[in-house]
Amino acid sequence: MAPQRTPVLLGVLAVFTLLVVGVEETPRGAECSDLNNITWQEYRQQRVPLQVRYLLLTRRNMDCAHMFSHQSLTDTQQPAYFNVSRPTKVIVHGYRAIGSKPSWVKQLARALLMAEDVNVVVVDWVYGASFAYNLVVENYKEVAVQISVLINQLNKHGCKLESFHFIGVSLGAHVAGFVGTLFQGKIGRITGLDPAGPMFKGADTYDRLDSSDAQFVDAVHTDSDYFGISIPVGHVDFFLNGGKDQTGCARSRFPSMLVYFPVYGYVLCDHMRALHVYMSALNGSCALTGIPCSSYEDFLQGRCVDCDAFRGACPTIGLLPNSGVRVSPVPKEQKLFLLTTSSPPFCLRHFLLQLEVSPLDKSAELEVTLTTENLGTERRLRLHTDTVLYRAVLSHPHPLCEIASIQLKNTGARFYRQAEIHVKSVCLSEFPTLRREEPLCVNNINVRRGAAWSHDFVQVCV
Repeated sequence: MAPQRTPVLLGVLAVFTLLVVGVEETPRGAECSDLNNITWQEYRQQRVPLQVRYLLLTRRNMDCAHMFSHQSLTDTQQPAYFNVSRPTKVIVHGYRAIGSKPSWVKQLARALLMAEDVNVVVVDWVYGASFAYNLVVENYKEVAVQISVLINQLNKHGCKLESFHFIGVSLGAHVAGFVGTLFQGKIGRITGLDPAGPMFKGADTYDRLDSSDAQFVDAVHTDSDYFGISIPVGHVDFFLNGGKDQTGCARSRFPSMLVYFPVYGYVLCDHMRALHVYMSALNGSCALTGIPCSSYEDFLQGRCVDCDAFRGACPTIGLLPNSGVRVSPVPKEQKLFLLTTSSPPFCLRHFLLQLEVSPLDKSAELEVTLTTENLGTERRLRLHTDTVLYRAVLSHPHPLCEIASIQLKNTGARFYRQAEIHVKSVCLSEFPTLRREEPLCVNNINVRRGAAWSHDFVQVCV
């Protein structure tokens, strides 16, 4: 069921200006501020008045958040850490099932500040984001209205709307989207990190994050079958490992209960992976590049290996303007796929495997392994009697020029009866690539059932 549509006009912002909660200024010498926690007694009551507070972090107070409002720009009793000439990142957390403050906020703020000299404003709406999920969803538009009051005042102080970049996690992505709606899409950018799915998948675009909410909207999907939304909601949508099950995360056995009775730990692993991948991408140690494709199945079958839809410049997760997209206008709701590892920096190289075999008498299974000196990655291919040409995507953390060997193993001894597989050719090429490296090819291979064949490559990375 979609959230009820309630018309809200920009004109109401002035009415709410004096009602913004949590705008107290931090006196000189006061302790650093932090996000709220819901007490056990408050949690049992299941109803706490909505409070929206703002914390400010900059490179001048990276480890000491200050309570913030538009009034701090003119307060002469303390340093005005907020700089209207710099871009502003606005972090919006999502649903807090047990009323705890999000522990990742400071880590994300620090990563943003290390990457760029910006203002980071953290929206604290833990009071209102806790308790039953359906009740929390009733609050998200009011939270957006209160945030819009602050943005409206900052705009009057000289901050341009296009200088704001909202980063919303889960339900926070839809809060950010409604802020964008209130400003008629003039906000510079919104990034949704696994935008919430329950009660939003079938919602009107007015009620959820979509590409009209900002000049550029990007989203990272990692749990689209449970907590996250399964449809594209931005200009570019990155679906990691298909957007559902992430490497290193155990699958829940009780999905129907997740929305109303969330269990932390492994159940949230998929959902929170988007946040951790995004924070890792901010340090720029490697590129997390998405490949445009209509479906994850087509991507895995090697049917999408270029970024011609973006004139060759593949979108990347992170802070590049428009995610690195150079075409204008930016395409909308473009699905992008990429494979990742289970730990930082999460990056993998993508390889296209092209395999030609002689006609088979019976079905077979072939295990393909790529190895470097100390690491191997594998994928299994089903071979059929009516097909001789195969394409598949493999991955490895290292580039093609560092692949030391390729191994083929006929693993069909138990379930299949094809005794020997004759491989006419197997070729490996990296994508996307600007250097247009020649593929690595080996011809005329016989792979007996239960046996492994391998070939060593002699290469040097230039």
